[in-house]
Amino acid sequence: MASTLRVNPTRMELTRIKRRLVTARRGHKLLKDKRDEMVRQFILLVRENRALRQEVERELSAALNSFALARSVTEPELMEEALLYPARNIAIDMTTRSILSVRVPSIRVREETMRETTLSYGLAETSAQLDGAIAGLADLLPKLIQLAEVEKSCDLLADEIEKTRRRVNALEYVMIPQFEETIRFITMKLDENERGNLTRLMKVKSMIQERAEG
Repeated sequence: MASTLRVNPTRMELTRIKRRLVTARRGHKLLKDKRDEMVRQFILLVRENRALRQEVERELSAALNSFALARSVTEPELMEEALLYPARNIAIDMTTRSILSVRVPSIRVREETMRETTLSYGLAETSAQLDGAIAGLADLLPKLIQLAEVEKSCDLLADEIEKTRRRVNALEYVMIPQFEETIRFITMKLDENERGNLTRLMKVKSMIQERAEG
């Protein structure tokens, strides 16, 4: 059974608590709708994240296998020299967007910076596996950035879903029952006082009639 609020059992307090109950029920419905929609958006992001991660892991595994093959047939000094300079430089625009009032990152790669992969070594000194691995990783970079964006969005949305769930539960299982119990308590007290006043009035009326007849 929910506890009651510490208030004076007056009609003014009863009216005030009823208004708070109406507001709490409206807020509870809005928060539930928001939570349900956030869960729907979260599921869509999770599915996108899963598909993108599988694609990234598949391409990354192929590039790493090429690196392993290249290392086995290339001198360590030549390998270190070949990897000394980046094969691609890109620029990104970092902003935010809103998903149901949740600010999530929005990362966009500038298309004009997506130049072809530049190899900083001579092709005669290294293996074809190394060329393929570097080209594969360079092509994978935009997908890695996209994956980071989606995963961070999932984390932020999950945190907000948890906060909203706590608010919904607090309203549903604490505040609303307290208001309802307080309204019942005040109503009972007011009815009790009214019955007491009615009883006293009837008694006074009876005494007046007895005196009048006597």
